[in-house]
Amino acid sequence: MLIGKVIGNVVATRKHASHEGQKMLYVQILNLDGSERGNPVLAVDAADAGVGDQVLVTQEGWSAMTSVGRPLSPIDMAVIGVIDQIELAE
Repeated sequence: MLIGKVIGNVVATRKHASHEGQKMLYVQILNLDGSERGNPVLAVDAADAGVGDQVLVTQEGWSAMTSVGRPLSPIDMAVIGVIDQIELAE
């Protein structure tokens, strides 16, 4: 799993049939210190997240597909949780 921040919504009028009715989010993956890690990614939303939310993202296909109830569909990434707080042990 990865930590990310939702930076936008994606609207696609034409998409694979398995994506119909699914909310797509534009997510910036983050390092633990909050700095950006790589380029933003697209993820199907399974957690009712919104712009500005810190989220948990899975990037493994089977986990992403099943978390949104769409096994065997072409989904690489999914938002599977909204983070309330991150606490690191020292």
